[in-house]
This record gives sequence, C-alpha cells and structure tokens, in this order.
Amino acid sequence: MYSVLLPLHSVIRWLVLISLLITIGKSLLGYYKHSVFSKTDNRLRHWTATFSHIQLLIGMLLYTQSPFVSYFYDTYKSGNLNTEALFFGVIHIILMFIAILFISIGSSKAKRIASDKEKHKTILIWFVLGLVLIFLAIPWPFSPLAVRPLLRPL
Repeated sequence: MYSVLLPLHSVIRWLVLISLLITIGKSLLGYYKHSVFSKTDNRLRHWTATFSHIQLLIGMLLYTQSPFVSYFYDTYKSGNLNTEALFFGVIHIILMFIAILFISIGSSKAKRIASDKEKHKTILIWFVLGLVLIFLAIPWPFSPLAVRPLLRPL
C-alpha cells in the first residue's frame, strides 16, 4: 500500500501548495482592492481545503506504513533516535495536522461570513498560517532535521 500511495502523495502535495499560493494571492488582491468574493474565489477556497484534506488522509496512511516512523517507535524509549526519525515520527505529522486544521478553519469561517472583504481577510490569515506551518514541516534539502529532494522520481 505504501508504494501505491507514494506517487499519489507526490502529486497531491504539489496541488496543495499551488492551490494555497493561488488562493492566498487572490485573497490578498481581493482584500486590498476591495473586490467581490466571486464564485472563482469560493471554488479556490473549496478546492484548496479539499486538496489539503485528501493530503492529510494520504499522509496519515503513509505515516502508519513509514519505515522512519516504525524506527521512531522502535527506538524512542531507548534514546537512540536520529533526527530524521524524530522529525517524521513527531514534528512533521504534528505541524502538518495543525496546518490542515488552520486551512479548514479558514475555509469554514470564510464560507459563513457575509462581507466580501472579510472573506478575503479570513482566507488570507488562516491560509497563510497553514502555509507557514507547511513550509516549516517540509523536509527541505537544506534542513538539519531531515533531508529529502524537492522532486523525487515516481
């Protein structure tokens, strides 16, 4: 199952990042230009939250199958951990979960607000918070905690 979900995970994570950046950009422009919250803005809000939820589900399934997480649970009591196992066993999953929570809160709040400017502002705040946490939780090639290439072959 791990090998089946990994390619899907690679595609969805880029959809999450791209949709977040587009939605944040549109909300930033909408907020400062006092634009109407259009059907396109609402679709972007919806699909960004949907992609992030799909990514969360796939990530949770991969978490249960990950060799790093297995290593983490096998060795955390002995104090014999390496930083990569700690990163994937605890830090990555917690930050990503909170990021998706922020995106979900922002999407839900924006859906219920009447004012167009407030909708843009709500999406802007909550989605930026989610994006910052995602950027913190990504295993960058230059990270001291866990090193992964940005683009992996499928």
